[in-house]
Amino acid sequence: MKQIRNFCIIAHIDHGKSTLADRLLEYTHTITAREAQAQLLDDMDLERERGITIKSHAIQMDYELDGRKYILNLIDTPGHVDFSYEVSRSIAACEGALLIVDASQGIQAQTISNLYLALEHDLEIIPILNKMDLPGAMPEEVKDQIVELIGCKRDEIIPASGKTGMGVDDILRAIVDRIPSPVGNPEGELQALIFDSVFNSFRGIVAYFKVVNGEIRKGDQVKFVATGKEYIAEEVGTLKLTQKPKDVIKTGDVGYIISGIKEAREVKVGDTITHKDRPSQEAIQGFEEVKPMVFAGIYPVDTEDYEELRESMHKLQLNDASIVFEPESSAALGFGFRCGFLGMLHMEIIQERLEREFDMTVITTVPNVSYKAFTSKGEEIAVNNPSDLPDPSKLDFVEEPYIKANIITKSEFVGPVMSLCIQKRGMIINQSYLTSDRVELVFEMPMGEIVFDFYDRLKTISKGYASFDYHQIGYRKSDLVRLDIRLNGEPVDALSSLIHRSNSYEFGKKICEKLKELLPRQQFEIIIQASIGAKIIARETVKALRKDVTAKCYGGDISRKRKLLEKQKKGKKRMRQVGNVEIPQSAFMAVLKLD
Repeated sequence: MKQIRNFCIIAHIDHGKSTLADRLLEYTHTITAREAQAQLLDDMDLERERGITIKSHAIQMDYELDGRKYILNLIDTPGHVDFSYEVSRSIAACEGALLIVDASQGIQAQTISNLYLALEHDLEIIPILNKMDLPGAMPEEVKDQIVELIGCKRDEIIPASGKTGMGVDDILRAIVDRIPSPVGNPEGELQALIFDSVFNSFRGIVAYFKVVNGEIRKGDQVKFVATGKEYIAEEVGTLKLTQKPKDVIKTGDVGYIISGIKEAREVKVGDTITHKDRPSQEAIQGFEEVKPMVFAGIYPVDTEDYEELRESMHKLQLNDASIVFEPESSAALGFGFRCGFLGMLHMEIIQERLEREFDMTVITTVPNVSYKAFTSKGEEIAVNNPSDLPDPSKLDFVEEPYIKANIITKSEFVGPVMSLCIQKRGMIINQSYLTSDRVELVFEMPMGEIVFDFYDRLKTISKGYASFDYHQIGYRKSDLVRLDIRLNGEPVDALSSLIHRSNSYEFGKKICEKLKELLPRQQFEIIIQASIGAKIIARETVKALRKDVTAKCYGGDISRKRKLLEKQKKGKKRMRQVGNVEIPQSAFMAVLKLD
């Protein structure tokens, strides 16, 4: 155990975590020159295309220092705020963390929140100044920021560059010297924490775990504490670039187990593995349940694909435990699922993965957050969907979730950022200058306001310099109304949304205008209305396509033409009663990008 070091890499998005991980793998000869490629640990096409990490990846390296051999278990983590759940799981399996800060950008919001996650678990932090080879690097200023943030000594900060390989040897030496080896009882009952799982179509579910106490051998009969199910460990091993089978995984080490589990629901991330005949009495206290922030409906385009979509969602949930879903049905779209996501990027990624990995074409409805409605009788109702909101006559009041948002930006953008937040009903709590030109703004604002396009607009007005991080702080009373969109008098439940009364008129008008552009013209006219209860607040009309029925009349009496036009008018009227309007997917998504 003295030779093992478990550590993860945490940083803000785009500060060079994956590139530095590549260098560590090269310097420890874990990969050959032939296997080397950029972002080696990001094995999903989506991750490579967007240049972001979505999943945490674990890999084991062998390293020799001063004649002694060490085993280093590295877990590379995502940097985007929507995937902070992945980070919290990786941290639970580690004793130390490399905190990477970009020398040209300095400390950003996500750096701070990931650092606090690591400090809560008492991890040893090694600060690293990355991208030192850039001409825009400001090492001295950024070192001041790091010292101020974590209170380390200036000479403990390691200057490095993932691109050129500068400082990688110092990092490896620091990992061995500074990070403590894992503690645990090798003789005790088996306790292993599952921190990730993947689905393999040939071998079933592969669970990744860290052994806290005891040891696990090939062929052992094991039991999963949370589900109470028992299995035989058909294969255990360590995670090199590929899986390397071993006979035994000892205390403190990280490995994988294959036991022919078929059902996705049987593996819970955060569960404890123990022996069947010598069970450990208590489970490991790892990390808390994930709280989804954004809810949206996902429906198959074809209703027959419903079961297939359910299977795909279960397999996806294995790979990404932070997604939650339950079945629901909609009058406009048929059967589908109500899904909870951690944020808008997360939702986009899930939708893309369903299309790529499982060939499912899906329709996503307008995302919203979950509210609490209180009726006049004093009952509390959880509202995840605008259609769950009780009738206004029975409603007493509605509470909506509030968040505390930390925004770090350059001082020249303070004005635009503040006006954006105030426009989104935010209240400023605190404003502090971290350095002469970097400001941290703390706002309290409704979760529902940041769901739509807040993040994109924040990036736009700050020229990409503002970083944003948030956490929930509870529910507050608010004046919310349900805005329904009606097409020819029929409400379309998939387009309705809960919105603050002050914004409802403007929002209703915008949606109607947008739908007028997007709905294809039909043989009959389509009336688009936005309503609150029975009160119509906005209206647009898509004119009917009409055939020139009077073309065959030339000259002659006007009454012949009039007769033909009257006949056409009757037909159009009847058509409008029976005709139904097809809503394209672009219309559902357009609501998100209204400005």
